[in-house]
Amino acid sequence: MMVSVIVPVYNVENYLAKCLDSLVGQTLQDIEIVVVDDGSKDRSGLIIKEYAKNFPEKIKAFSKENGGLSDARNFGIERASGTYIGFVDSDDYVTETMFEEMLQLAEKHQAKMVICNIQKVDQYGKITQKLTQIPNMPEKIELEDHFSVFSDLSYFACNKLFKKELFEHRKFKKGVHFEDIQLIPQLLLECKALAQTQNFHYQYLERTDSITKTHTEKGLDILKAVKDVEAAFEKSGYSHKRKELKNFQIFEGVYSFLAYLAFVKDSGIFYKMDAELAVFMEERKIKIRDILNYNRFGKNYLLSLPMKKKIFYLLFFAGQKKLIRRLL
Repeated sequence: MMVSVIVPVYNVENYLAKCLDSLVGQTLQDIEIVVVDDGSKDRSGLIIKEYAKNFPEKIKAFSKENGGLSDARNFGIERASGTYIGFVDSDDYVTETMFEEMLQLAEKHQAKMVICNIQKVDQYGKITQKLTQIPNMPEKIELEDHFSVFSDLSYFACNKLFKKELFEHRKFKKGVHFEDIQLIPQLLLECKALAQTQNFHYQYLERTDSITKTHTEKGLDILKAVKDVEAAFEKSGYSHKRKELKNFQIFEGVYSFLAYLAFVKDSGIFYKMDAELAVFMEERKIKIRDILNYNRFGKNYLLSLPMKKKIFYLLFFAGQKKLIRRLL
């Protein structure tokens, strides 16, 4: 097989069929769909069995005890036979030409990683937001010449196609949150070139039935993920790119962390995480002016944000944390 698409499944009986329909209907014929039931308690397992029965030439179905997203993805990687690996979350879906186009780009440009755009959709398929991943750059991106993408990229696993060899020595870290931030930048550091399409192939479903996630100390895993990437960065062929490393620390370690912190309701946890962020910034000599001046894709990031987010960040950087707590 040229492409193996790994689909971890856990209690998504209402969405799984649409996801699998979008995969068995791919225009790329040389594809296998590795579906990993990670201990589902609902009808997901039965749905998988039905699709495996109807599409035996395309679907490889597995069932395992619940171990979390990272464990399910790693399980799938170990059983994938494709030269390239893709990931699709089981409540999302993709366009029918996604993997054909991304494989063509990987082969055309000898790229170990290919990226497509994402659009958020509601339960009726209506587009609610378009997320362009790498604007104003060519189809083939030589990293040595355009290494700003290291700090600017959104590190989702599911809108990318990877050469399987990237996973020979690195896997998703088990037992942590924000595993994409921890791993995908490390895989990028193993690449000389990326390829991209401006097509919005990946359809990210904003579910109305999902319970609002409780934001807890697990957000500290963002800082731990950044530290793991820093260690890989120092051993990479791009270790001389210090500006981009600092921008990565600002984007993921400060802005992404604060975006999570904004929804932490427990004041004790809020101030504990705030203290951890202060240590993170001090150790890396990140100043407030560095954060305010951070540019993403050539534009000031803070100024590009919606007003509500902009106010939150400005109040935080001004030290008005008690006021922020009252507003939250």
